[in-house]
Amino acid sequence: MMNNGRIRVGIIGTGGWARYGHIPALQALDNFEVAALAGRNKDKVENYANQFDIGKAYGSPEALLADPDIDLVVVLAPTPEHGRLVRAVIEAGKDVYSEWPLSTSTAESEHVMRMARERGGRHIVGLQRRFSPSSRYWHDLLKQNAIGQIRAVRMSVGVNAFGQVMPEFAKWALDAANFTELLSIYGGHFNDMLFHGVGFPQKLTAVMENQFPVTTIAETGEKVPYTSPNEVMIIGSLSHGGLFSIQLEGGQKHRTGLQIDITGTEGVLRITNARGFENENDNEIAIMRNGIETFETLAVPAAYAYLPVSHLDASSQDVAYLYAAYARDKATGTHDATTFEDALRQHQLIDQITESSARFSAEQSL
Repeated sequence: MMNNGRIRVGIIGTGGWARYGHIPALQALDNFEVAALAGRNKDKVENYANQFDIGKAYGSPEALLADPDIDLVVVLAPTPEHGRLVRAVIEAGKDVYSEWPLSTSTAESEHVMRMARERGGRHIVGLQRRFSPSSRYWHDLLKQNAIGQIRAVRMSVGVNAFGQVMPEFAKWALDAANFTELLSIYGGHFNDMLFHGVGFPQKLTAVMENQFPVTTIAETGEKVPYTSPNEVMIIGSLSHGGLFSIQLEGGQKHRTGLQIDITGTEGVLRITNARGFENENDNEIAIMRNGIETFETLAVPAAYAYLPVSHLDASSQDVAYLYAAYARDKATGTHDATTFEDALRQHQLIDQITESSARFSAEQSL
């Protein structure tokens, strides 16, 4: 039973994303209560609980799952633990929010999704960028035919992550088996946002390269071999018509952030942000149409920013809007929040991109 109509949340994981994104977003929403935290380091969990005035601090996920006063469990542990923990939440009969990626492989994510469907609880995946006020606005502009029929889409995402130097706390991500890399993390988030607006790919071709095969651990100077790609190029056609191109670039010394151009038969839509993550401000939107050859900046209408979260960074606000979509779904029976089905679609897309690049490499070696 919910507490006074509030959804009681238990969070597993006490990393920076919990502190920066999830806890502030949830505590800004009236229909949620962060009731408990759990993690492997009990002292750290208790410090977080004291800092954010959270009532319960558990030293293990199992203790949190046994708490009858938790309605929704949020899995924010490192990626290799997502699948196992999500299955445990489902078995405990609670709603579950898994941070993206859902697991480290498509096969495991398929298993988790089937399990969630069979048990019948609500499931959410943390693909939150499509829920920002700016994303919902430009998605609506396309639906309203603001630039006519889409001819082409170009997206560039440039970040400083996954480069030649990485911090000690992120060393685990250097193992490709852990599925925490440029394509899975930034590709998953931005591709979900993009294709939710313009339609999914019909076919694609991709090329990927690792341009920094050795990574230095900043604190120790240790040299670690790195095999995951930090440069990804994709081209293809969209299911609703038009062509697309995507560039993902990690390890940038001079970050280029997000740049999207969507050209249509009647105009051009441009979406930009100086950063790829930890964005202080939401994306900027501009349009060029009606015979005018300069871009006009479009302010996002106030109706799209309906939550009391404007004091948070835009990246945290995105999370709040996803939680709001889940609460609305739970109350009304709608299905607006991103689910494990959306996660599986991104897993399958990443497989397509990886397989296409592998074919290209094999052809070049002949």
